[in-house]
Amino acid sequence: MVVAVMEAYAQLAHRVREAPARLGRTRLVAVDGPSGAGKSWFAARLADALAALPGGARPPVVHTDDLLDGWDDQLTFWSRLEECVLAPVRAGRPGAYRRYSWVRRAFLPRPVPVPVAPVLLVEGVSAARAAAGPDLSLAVFVSAPPRLRLTRAVARDGPGILPELRRWHAGERAHFAADGTEERADLVVDGAPDVPHDARHYYVRRARSRGVTGGGDHGTG
Repeated sequence: MVVAVMEAYAQLAHRVREAPARLGRTRLVAVDGPSGAGKSWFAARLADALAALPGGARPPVVHTDDLLDGWDDQLTFWSRLEECVLAPVRAGRPGAYRRYSWVRRAFLPRPVPVPVAPVLLVEGVSAARAAAGPDLSLAVFVSAPPRLRLTRAVARDGPGILPELRRWHAGERAHFAADGTEERADLVVDGAPDVPHDARHYYVRRARSRGVTGGGDHGTG
């Protein structure tokens, strides 16, 4: 039996800030899960909560969708994230990346800066992959029923994306099964909870979550 537990983003923000930094001096938080599960919402609310802490500032948030070289780059973008963002921040230097335009189907010329900050959020499919484990202070996995996720994506981007989206869903299912992402996650979040709650300030997690221990423009998030 899965028990739903409601927790405040403010409480999680305190736990993140108190967690050990493993990406150089930065606490790296990965928000992973299948497309349409609610990853972007979760990452934004956690960033809000971190910004609201005494002496806090809003952390940079990197969306892996912005790093993909189109639909076929679903999982192979990682070297771009490592080279442009993770490696510089790990070394105490600011990073920068070029954002992919899903309209122009090309990377935009202007770089997006990623400053060295106490916390860095990376949100997107495969953000908490096993290769990221040594750098992570928190791995979050957000889930929701497949039919609802499909409905959300079509409502957001239109029915024209369905052929690519179905292929994308198959790829992410295979990746999560092979990577064991959800089983390794420190926190598993219900992205479509039935529990009434203030979604701007609270999230619903599955009771198996272990808390912060570490280690371990189509918008698919």
